[in-house]
Amino acid sequence: MTQTLPRPEAVIFDIGNVLITWQPEQHYDRWIGEDRRRAMFDAVDLHHMNELVDRGGDFREVIYGTAAQYPEFEQEIRWWHDRWLDLATPVIDLSVRSLRALKARGIPVFALSNFGIGSFALSEGRETFLSEFDRRYISGHMAVTKPSPRIYEMVEEDCGIAPEKLLFVDDRAENIAAAEARGWQGHVFKTPEAWVARLTAAGLLDEGAL
Repeated sequence: MTQTLPRPEAVIFDIGNVLITWQPEQHYDRWIGEDRRRAMFDAVDLHHMNELVDRGGDFREVIYGTAAQYPEFEQEIRWWHDRWLDLATPVIDLSVRSLRALKARGIPVFALSNFGIGSFALSEGRETFLSEFDRRYISGHMAVTKPSPRIYEMVEEDCGIAPEKLLFVDDRAENIAAAEARGWQGHVFKTPEAWVARLTAAGLLDEGAL
């Protein structure tokens, strides 16, 4: 028997690869060529570096400190900070439209994202939709990242909505699994079209609304 899910009372968006494309390797390929990019990413755990920022580390200090440890790639690593707005792009337009359509219908929309304090401030300065959420749960400010159970617990404590009435979209299956383990409804983001279909099936958007 198929279980009928309750209608969500709030929709929670991840940001990277849901609302804003996050594929730094592709940008570095354009800047320095694939061979040098591969060599740099093999030598330096740049995603761990970014994780330290996402946990609340100072944006510039973490990246410049890492760069200083690898003189061969120092300039390129600094670009993670200096060219942040070129890395965190482009916007996924249909996803943003879905967020705004939900808001227009009076459905609360939250952000839950692994994002640094300084890097988020930069992105918010350009991407105005990042200021449109009803509540924002940004890991840098929370000092914990997904998929730690604690970050989901903090969301629940703050918003006061029953877990089974939260619908969360994220591009990483492990982050959705952690949310679902707490009773949340989840959707692993693959395409914005599939996400809009999920919202429509949940009764949150009208067929063909976007």
